[in-house]
Amino acid sequence: MTRHFLRDDDVTPAEQAEILDLAVTLKRDRWADKSLAGPQTVAVIFDKSSTRTRVSFAVGIADLGGSPLIITTASSQLGGKETPADTARELERQVAAIVWRTYAQAGLEEMAAGTRVPVVNALSDDFHPCQLLADLLTIREHKGELKGLTLSFFGDGRSNMAHSYVLAAVTAGMHVRVASPESYMPREDVIASAHAIAATTGGSVTLMTDAGAAAEGADVIVTDTWVSMGKEEEKLARIRDLGDYKVTSEIMAKATPEAIFIHCLPADRGYEVDAEVIDGPQSVVWDEAENRLHAQKALLVWLLRQP
Repeated sequence: MTRHFLRDDDVTPAEQAEILDLAVTLKRDRWADKSLAGPQTVAVIFDKSSTRTRVSFAVGIADLGGSPLIITTASSQLGGKETPADTARELERQVAAIVWRTYAQAGLEEMAAGTRVPVVNALSDDFHPCQLLADLLTIREHKGELKGLTLSFFGDGRSNMAHSYVLAAVTAGMHVRVASPESYMPREDVIASAHAIAATTGGSVTLMTDAGAAAEGADVIVTDTWVSMGKEEEKLARIRDLGDYKVTSEIMAKATPEAIFIHCLPADRGYEVDAEVIDGPQSVVWDEAENRLHAQKALLVWLLRQP
């Protein structure tokens, strides 16, 4: 059966660790694996603008000996005259995998249900699982074993990033704290899934409204933009509602002395994070950005190896 990666819990804890181990190997010898030799083509579809996702997938596919086919929905029939299912059936006869950065998670699910090649969620309104593979790789590089570490997320707990942190981190056996206002807490179904995973991995999820308490003793401090793509009209309300959840030097001081700061970028300095934090010595955001390349290569190789 074809394996897809649409949300963070599409892989088991053992499979997640296998992908991260493979990422370490591929990062060590960047051009050793040629799983896409031929070159085979991977369709990389964008409904939303992108820098890191577009560059890292294009470069990574080329590293693996393949050819990235970059498609924007503005210049294709997808989302207009053609359904995701029909698009997938067309593409599967010509490409080795499909990567899609989109809005609705339902479109990804429809595409995956109708194709025999792997479909990868490169970001949707609900989840950003490729980013979390890169983040976990980065945390592992700086902190060692993931299991047992405490990660604290600050800001919009209902965002795609918060949902992915909750699922991916508990899959790795980590303790996740989400600090946000009550009205911005993660979806109940996502939390239920995370609790079920945590019961098998020893991880945990805690929802909090007190930012200071959430930072106490944390190993990893993380935030994301308060105004995601498609929510620009909510900017003023979000700045008002989330102002108490900015990551500042005071927040970092409550974490462990060796704590690291991560942010998937792009960042709005002065809003969700102060410049002195994201540009300071505890920030590892540039390692994190580079690791999109290595983690996504590992994911593609792993998916293509599945029977």
